[in-house]
Amino acid sequence: MPWNEPGSGDKDPWNRKDQKQGPPDLDELVKNISDRVNTMLGSKKKSSGGGGGGGSSTPTLPGKFSILLIALIAFAVWVGSGFYTIQQGEQGVVLRLGKYTDSKDAGLHWRPRFIDEVEKVNVQNINTVEVGYRANGRGSGKVKQEREALMLTEDENIIDIEFAVQYDIKDPRQLLFNVSEPASIVVRSATESAVREIVGRNSMDFAITEGRAAIASETKALVQEILDRFETGINIKAVEAQNAQPPSQVKAAFDDAVKAREDQVRAKNRAEAYSNDILPRARGGAARVVQEAEGYKASVVSRAEGDAQRFASILEEYSKAPAITRDRLYIETMEEVLSNASKLMIDKDASSGSVMYLPLDQLLKNSSSSGRIMPSSGSPLNALPTSSDRSSRSSTSQTTGTPLRQGRNLSQ
Repeated sequence: MPWNEPGSGDKDPWNRKDQKQGPPDLDELVKNISDRVNTMLGSKKKSSGGGGGGGSSTPTLPGKFSILLIALIAFAVWVGSGFYTIQQGEQGVVLRLGKYTDSKDAGLHWRPRFIDEVEKVNVQNINTVEVGYRANGRGSGKVKQEREALMLTEDENIIDIEFAVQYDIKDPRQLLFNVSEPASIVVRSATESAVREIVGRNSMDFAITEGRAAIASETKALVQEILDRFETGINIKAVEAQNAQPPSQVKAAFDDAVKAREDQVRAKNRAEAYSNDILPRARGGAARVVQEAEGYKASVVSRAEGDAQRFASILEEYSKAPAITRDRLYIETMEEVLSNASKLMIDKDASSGSVMYLPLDQLLKNSSSSGRIMPSSGSPLNALPTSSDRSSRSSTSQTTGTPLRQGRNLSQ
């Protein structure tokens, strides 16, 4: 046979089957599978030839069993395709023919394929929405959105305010069935509406200075109320006021006004500090004067009462012994008067007509340590003379310029 002449039928020149055939026939594939299963089950069908015992048997399988086998394989594939996994932090919303059936937590689950569908929603991820600006993903910069940022205040001023809102999903069912737009668009629209309402109820000065935290807190509550009213299933975690300032066209003039207001507050605080310093000091001085007056009053009254009691006791003693009491009063009075005088009392009879030498330095030392002094003759001097000595003695005084104790000669 020539090389270029094809073989007979589907064979090549070497009497082999041609390898370049089309796709396998499905009937033939099913027949082959049936034959193999029939061989394993031991089911045989006798040959239709009538003669001889040398006839061969061909394995066959009924058509119903083939259909059942195909159905079992298809069922196994269908069951296997129904398994699915929900990741940690997600919830699966099961829809049976488009109707909500159940919600599944994280883990391995099964659903009837083509009957139930599962929508997976991340409920733990914290999302951020910007109002008044858009964050630049390439860096720390941002793109201004004036249409969202400019808002009208109660005193008919315009401010430029920016907010950042953080939210998560608390009910995936409500989010899938009640919200047709993405959650970020819903949150941004609700936040813009709430901020315009709250800013419109406050003045410009309040919104720019000390009212940022209050406005952010009210905005969070109002946005959550709006989202709950429409059953969106979105939970607002935080609302932060990023920036609040007047528009750029009037910012310079507003900065001057703010500086003047700050100067006013600083001067007021300085005046209050001075007032808080001087007033307590004045009150303390007044209280001290009052207490000193009360103390002086109590001292005078007590002294007067003591003098009165002492006079009464002396009067009682005087009534019992007038002469003795009178001498005693005289002695005590002279002791009190002469104890502070720089005089030295000397008995003229004790000198014996000789000049007495007085060691003044020693007398001064003795006067400071005791109530008696010793003259050069060695005779001690007492502090005061008695009434019996006053008639027979005359006293001479010598001014020394230095305070000395007074005394009398006790030898007589």
